[in-house]
Amino acid sequence: MTESTATASRITMYGAQWCSDCRRSKSLLDRLEVDYDYVDLLLVEDGADRARAISGRTNIPVIVFPDDTHLVEPSDAEVRTRLTQLGYTV
Repeated sequence: MTESTATASRITMYGAQWCSDCRRSKSLLDRLEVDYDYVDLLLVEDGADRARAISGRTNIPVIVFPDDTHLVEPSDAEVRTRLTQLGYTV
């Protein structure tokens, strides 16, 4: 599920409050105390277009990592694995 994306210096999550997968992933990042930017697709005018440009899909959440990779609709286990691979303490 990991694919190449535009380079990012921080983790960025694209999501929306109405999306249960987004709420779950956001909650996981918060519980793990991971520093990340959240782009609310209902509040950021071009947020959905940016997420679609990264993933090539309309599914959310899209989580972009500093190593130029991203996950789309990831499970908590997938997010934890990617964070561990990048050296985050989870």
